[in-house]
Amino acid sequence: MAHQPQYLTIKIKMAMKEKIGTKENPLALQTPPLSSAYTMHFDVKDGKEVLVCTVGKTVLLYDYRCLTDLHEMLKMHGDWMELGSADEQKPAKDGTVEAWGRSENNPVGGWYGLKKGLRGRFGMYIPPLMEALGLAEVTHEAKGNKMRAK
Repeated sequence: MAHQPQYLTIKIKMAMKEKIGTKENPLALQTPPLSSAYTMHFDVKDGKEVLVCTVGKTVLLYDYRCLTDLHEMLKMHGDWMELGSADEQKPAKDGTVEAWGRSENNPVGGWYGLKKGLRGRFGMYIPPLMEALGLAEVTHEAKGNKMRAK
């Protein structure tokens, strides 16, 4: 999984330019239970492509490549996968998107979250973005939400 298919990388980059937007015009999203609003936009920080997630006054950063890596993993998984969102300081439930997003076995060898202390909640904020980009389906229950690749 180290090498991403070129067509997928191009598709994601084009979608980001068109849909994720900029700091001035971010994409408005809702958490999977549809209980909280947040925004997401694409940016470059210190030469690295990032997703900037703003929840109220809190700003989280995720490595841009998480979109292609997660999509590829979900395609290989082939079925629904529980999101399992958790703060950085709390353990993630095994077998969840959150656990994968911080696992030493994922393509980046650890956290996709880039802001120390705020690296968690990958399973809360990245799945709705992938759904908005047409890369995944996400359930929208009060608890126990799941996702799968499209």
